[in-house]
Amino acid sequence: MSDNGDGVAETRSPSKATITSAQKRELMYDADSGRFFESEGECIPAEEYCAVDENTGKLIRLTIEEKERMFLDSLQSYYFSGRQLLSDDEFDLLKEDLQWSGSALVSLNRKEARFLSAMKAYNKGTPIMSDDEYNALKLELKNENSKFAVSTEPKCFIDTGICTVTLQEDFFRSNLLYLPVLSILYFTWLVLSYEILHLNPIFLTIIGAFPIYKGTLTITDQYVFTNQKIAYGPCPSCEAENRVFFGDILGVQGFGEQAEVKCPQCKDKFTVLRSTLRASTLPKA
Repeated sequence: MSDNGDGVAETRSPSKATITSAQKRELMYDADSGRFFESEGECIPAEEYCAVDENTGKLIRLTIEEKERMFLDSLQSYYFSGRQLLSDDEFDLLKEDLQWSGSALVSLNRKEARFLSAMKAYNKGTPIMSDDEYNALKLELKNENSKFAVSTEPKCFIDTGICTVTLQEDFFRSNLLYLPVLSILYFTWLVLSYEILHLNPIFLTIIGAFPIYKGTLTITDQYVFTNQKIAYGPCPSCEAENRVFFGDILGVQGFGEQAEVKCPQCKDKFTVLRSTLRASTLPKA
């Protein structure tokens, strides 16, 4: 195996070479014909992890992305709920396959390993850290974009009936909240300063930019939208997109640390934690 310097791994044989591109699509090169073609051959269990078609029993070759998703789902299912999606041998083969493919997902850092261990201990009824420590660790991993602490696709657990998903912060709409105050301050400044100073509006805009900016932040954050945070993501039950607003509006109290939301599509209720943006449905009766 060699690397040609362009992020392409190449495995050679006397007449054929297999190339995995940076886009993780496997190509085959036939030296006899001098042509590249996309690999569509049958999956070989001795060389890679293969899925099995339940209807036909035929082996299916998976992409790197599909294998990574299966690996992540298996880990989360085992540590979060104690259920094994794959046997030990299948999991080891999948992990080895991903390692040879150069996937970074199989290498856990210390925080991720500690997080998964905490989840496993909690499910066994012997927690190894407090709720505050767990939430702080999860928040750190979330800020680092760890795939083990952030799941943007809903997952449901059969044993509890609870569906969970991690929402994302809506920075675009959060910034739009400053627009009303910004517009009022800007046009007020422009009209009054022009009437008094009779200077070029562009020059007046430059002079007033910083105080208008500071005034916008102060008025919006302290008087209009207090302690605001907007999150969006799929409903844990039906995957319909939902948005949640945390904070107060003009003194009217809104959601604080936890929001209780009712999905407008499926009508299921779920809660969202402000600190982690973790959304979860209520346990099924």
